[in-house]
Amino acid sequence: MAGGNERSMKALKEVWKRAENSLCADCGKADPDWASSTLGVFICLSCSGIHRNIPSISKVKSLKMDYWDDAQVQFLAKHGNAVTKAIYEAHIPIYYYQPTYNDCQVLREQWIRAKYERKEFTEPGKQLPYSDGVKEGILWKRGRDNGQFLPRKFLLSEREGCLKYFTKQDAKEPKINVKIDVINATFQPEKIGNPNGLQITYLKDNKTRNIFVYHESGKEVVDWFNAIRSVQFHYLKVAFPIASDNEIKNRLTRNFLKEGYMEKTGPKQREAFKKRWFTLDHRRLMYFKDPLDAFAKGEVFVGSGENGYSVQKGLPSGTQGNFSWHYGITIVTPDREYLFTCETESDQLEWIRAFTSVIKQAMTPQEYASKCLDAVSFPS
Repeated sequence: MAGGNERSMKALKEVWKRAENSLCADCGKADPDWASSTLGVFICLSCSGIHRNIPSISKVKSLKMDYWDDAQVQFLAKHGNAVTKAIYEAHIPIYYYQPTYNDCQVLREQWIRAKYERKEFTEPGKQLPYSDGVKEGILWKRGRDNGQFLPRKFLLSEREGCLKYFTKQDAKEPKINVKIDVINATFQPEKIGNPNGLQITYLKDNKTRNIFVYHESGKEVVDWFNAIRSVQFHYLKVAFPIASDNEIKNRLTRNFLKEGYMEKTGPKQREAFKKRWFTLDHRRLMYFKDPLDAFAKGEVFVGSGENGYSVQKGLPSGTQGNFSWHYGITIVTPDREYLFTCETESDQLEWIRAFTSVIKQAMTPQEYASKCLDAVSFPS
């Protein structure tokens, strides 16, 4: 018996060492040490917890701690990540967001359920709940002024190229009607305080407006997210007919580069520093009094290094404003310097890395045009 177990473990390690199995089959995390004995995929600890919630589809075991018999090892050897992905990921729409280990639980769970439980990607041309070009339903929306979440009817239309929401079910006119090309959507469970929390942002008069929504069903909110990406993709295919599918895919919804609290001072740099919530959305740095504010208090354009933008660690000598946090950052622009402080050194370094990544990128013609329109800077 001991010899048989030793033989199985040796065979298991051989399969485990294959290059195709070096990343989690579901989120891409390196060195997965769990596997599904019924699906034949190698997965990380976090994804194994999601698999465990669908026991009718997937039985998971630790590759290090659990016993694997010969038949189970042979099954893994016959399948593995490459073979199983070829089956369950054969026909993923290009606009569908495939989450990584950095993404929130609801995105990763619905991706795993879509693949293995609902088998959404096994057949070509399958009708999917986010591929119709139109989606209508109720989302719980946070009130701009009172902060209460109330049910609101939302309508997404590819034909009209817009997203609308209505304050009443039978309302004839929408409260908002937003063109699809100025919309972004990103999951914000911690900020919104709901595991299915989704932040929808759009540009209005070249200023960013935030809408915070959720749905009780994780599947429904992820379907909304991918429906927005689907409509955006088809809209941009028409708007940019010579662009490749991958180029258009990269222009769909995006996560913010960095969010969190910093202290800021006004343009005279003599005022007291105030704690504010900051969001870096590519070249837009916005600040809010509260993370759930509908509108930013101020925005600043972060250009490229070749256009006179830079980020520096620390504050200029002789800075007069009072501040309680001592890890400073200075953003230098052609017009002025912006001064911030962070609570910890790790926060400071993370913000500097985020700013540096933006400043290193060359500006596109569209970004030049955006800069010309941006007459907004941080007030005091």
